[in-house]
Amino acid sequence: QGQLVESGGGSVQAGGSLKLSCAASGYIFSTCGMGWYRQAPGREREWVSIIRRGDTTLYAGSVKGRFTVSQDNAKNTLYLEMNSLKTEDTAMYYCGACGVYWGQGTQVTVSS
Repeated sequence: QGQLVESGGGSVQAGGSLKLSCAASGYIFSTCGMGWYRQAPGREREWVSIIRRGDTTLYAGSVKGRFTVSQDNAKNTLYLEMNSLKTEDTAMYYCGACGVYWGQGTQVTVSS
């Protein structure tokens, strides 16, 4: 509990940008592949972007070219920079690690 803490969500207009942060414990950050996931109302949670051990990054097709995942090893923090946001990006965004650790989520709302 409390091992992953997201922040940075908010409300923006379409075309805007947000940068999410996920602060992790040192153990998780040094051990796990990490990623960002999102869940919109009435829909299942879907993966958005993953950064694997070795820094390989993957993006869902719906966000590729608009979102960028990165990490700061000194701060044990994962980031998701989101540009050219669309209304369909509206969701609760979660940070996940090792497939078993989850943050509490941060809400992103994009209005037209």
